[in-house]
Amino acid sequence: MKNRLKVLRAERDWSQADLAERLKVSRQSVNAIETGKYDPSLPLAFKISHLFEMPIEEIFQHD
Repeated sequence: MKNRLKVLRAERDWSQADLAERLKVSRQSVNAIETGKYDPSLPLAFKISHLFEMPIEEIFQHD
């Protein structure tokens, strides 16, 4: 699954660690999501959507 997480994070000048802290996940999880190695669970996708104040579909796109 493709996503815009890295771009959205960079626009806010957040490090992966900053985003991980806000989402209550590890920095490694953020890295894995950004690189497409891991698809977030639905609850985590909703947390990300809420944090960036965007619909899930604007952050994540099916390949």
